[in-house]
Amino acid sequence: MTAIKLALKRISPKHLFMGSALLVNGGNYLYNLLLGRLLGPEAFADAALLVTLLLVLSFVGMTFQLATTKFAVLFTDYTWIAFKNTMYRYALVFGVLTGILVLIFSKNLQALFNTQNHYMFMIFAVAIPLYFVMSVNRGRFQGKHDFGKLAGTYQTEMWSRLLITFALLLLVPFEPGILIAAGIALSFVFGLFPSDFKGVQVFSKDKLAAVELKQVWIFIGLTAGYELTQIIINNSDILLVKHYFDDKQAGLYSSLALIGRVVYFVAWMFVMLLMPTVIQKQKDGEPTAPVLFKYVFFIGGLSTFIVFVCFLFPNLIITLMFGDAYLSIAHLLWKYALATSLFAVSNIFAYYFLSLNQYSPVILSGLLGFSQVALIMLYHDNLETVVHMQIIAMVILLVAQLLFFIIKNKKDSSALKKQNNLV
Repeated sequence: MTAIKLALKRISPKHLFMGSALLVNGGNYLYNLLLGRLLGPEAFADAALLVTLLLVLSFVGMTFQLATTKFAVLFTDYTWIAFKNTMYRYALVFGVLTGILVLIFSKNLQALFNTQNHYMFMIFAVAIPLYFVMSVNRGRFQGKHDFGKLAGTYQTEMWSRLLITFALLLLVPFEPGILIAAGIALSFVFGLFPSDFKGVQVFSKDKLAAVELKQVWIFIGLTAGYELTQIIINNSDILLVKHYFDDKQAGLYSSLALIGRVVYFVAWMFVMLLMPTVIQKQKDGEPTAPVLFKYVFFIGGLSTFIVFVCFLFPNLIITLMFGDAYLSIAHLLWKYALATSLFAVSNIFAYYFLSLNQYSPVILSGLLGFSQVALIMLYHDNLETVVHMQIIAMVILLVAQLLFFIIKNKKDSSALKKQNNLV
């Protein structure tokens, strides 16, 4: 036992979080794979829609999480307390309003996405405020480099969703969509732990000064804009396929998206470490580009490996993960993995710029996100065409991010030389 304790002490909080994130991603994959095998392509389409809505919710939640992360680094003492209470208030109010909207339009959502019922949207809506409060918790831990507690919240959410959902599916004779929605909603309750709500006063009279509040709103607006583009790029394809194709084709495509997105979910792990590091280095006046290069190298290498494996063994991967019923989609696996890989690498650049309060990459991502939607809406003769449209959009996005980085570096270098010459 002593040897184990010594080994655990040598593990840095960052490495602990990375290991935990890999486990969480593995658990989420297991969750989706078991749903695919248990339900079959047609029923899996509704399940995949709920998972996609969960991803959409997670991107919106990231606005609260990343804003909390940034100012947990920058603010101290009274300012931090006032900011913390403000973020919990924003999260709760926004969550309640969003939940009410989803409740009101639940039948419209059923018609739009061709689902079996609207009750699954109603259950999902009730839990939305909890998710945004959970996101603020995570931002506190991330900004304060408390990666142990940050990892814990992801673990409790993932394991509770996995265990509760399949217990309901196996024991309760209701429609799968309703049971999956209930499992997701209950997982948000567990995801609130571990946490520390001591001293949190949602409707506190403590207020941020006007200058600080302006800083917060600018960053929230910038982050919300970028997360909107993330939602569009990362989820519009599944939602559009669900709209344009029948349940079987939509279910097949959902399985393809699930496997192909493994790169993105691993990239997310590095983003969680990238942002507070870049913000802290900028605050301390240290160079930030080496941090970017390190994470781009990691994600680029991993992406290349995954695309290569998907190209060589598509049938084996599809069969092992989902079964023979999904084999007709195997030939598209490496192409979807390529599109996701391009997006994952460009995403590292985007979050780096976001950490430095750069607006242009957000605008670029937004334009290209909408262009992806437009391309799929115009060209969706079959699933292969849908994938090709995404590859085209992601190539343009990555090239645009690279060009922005190169131009910005040249301008910064020129400005530094002029400053040195004046000195």
